[in-house]
Amino acid sequence: MKLLLLLLTVTLLLAQVTPVTKCWGKSGRCRTTCKKREVYYILCKTEAKCCVDPKYVPVRSKLTDTNTSLESTSAV
Repeated sequence: MKLLLLLLTVTLLLAQVTPVTKCWGKSGRCRTTCKKREVYYILCKTEAKCCVDPKYVPVRSKLTDTNTSLESTSAV
């Protein structure tokens, strides 16, 4: 029983020591280096990288590119 209490105490202390900072709408985590399956997209407040699963990162399409729309309107 004492061993179980000790294990519970250590687990709770470790959980308090290493908080996880979330970013990108709670889809990413602030880390110094991203894991292999994650992509760095923006910086967190602590200057760490916001590591996000690539499926949550927006992809810029050619239709929404402002340079293309400006060129097409100036040519008219």
